[in-house]
Amino acid sequence: LAQGLRETSHHPLACPPERQLAAMDQTEKAYQKQDAVFIGSKRLLGKKTSKRSMRYWRNVGLSFTTPKEAKEGNFVDKKCPFTGNVSIRGKILKGMVISTKMKRTIIIRRNYLHYIKKFNRFEKRHSNMAAHCSPAFEPKEGDIVTVGQCRPLSKTVRFNVLKVEKNQIFGNPRKVFMLF
Repeated sequence: LAQGLRETSHHPLACPPERQLAAMDQTEKAYQKQDAVFIGSKRLLGKKTSKRSMRYWRNVGLSFTTPKEAKEGNFVDKKCPFTGNVSIRGKILKGMVISTKMKRTIIIRRNYLHYIKKFNRFEKRHSNMAAHCSPAFEPKEGDIVTVGQCRPLSKTVRFNVLKVEKNQIFGNPRKVFMLF
């Protein structure tokens, strides 16, 4: 009885296997779909539908290339600058990844020098900032990332990852003071 219900139900995961390959990743309780793609269109008479699913992606501008995973992947992320509803404007910054423990959010460390007039010297300082990281990227601790400013995505997140450069540092990345 349960199997008969599954075949006749209109549940998104109960679709034929050829359509299931093209569906988006369903890892949440709510059905995940891209806002810019209408998935309820009827098939026209005599027309064959392609196996590839419709996918929305765009170029963010400022000479940043859209990653291949954003074009061909199955993830759904409304806060991704390449596949979601977020525009990049304002500052473009670089920093080192020091934490990837949150879901789709990373912490980057930005090192800078502060001038002390009395001693005619500089002191090392740093600031941490949270940035949204699209599933198109998989940064590790120590990687150098380029982030772009966007609208506030949460209480602390105002930046979005645009590019990831792999780690050239051996040992603990927090101990190394690098200016970008």
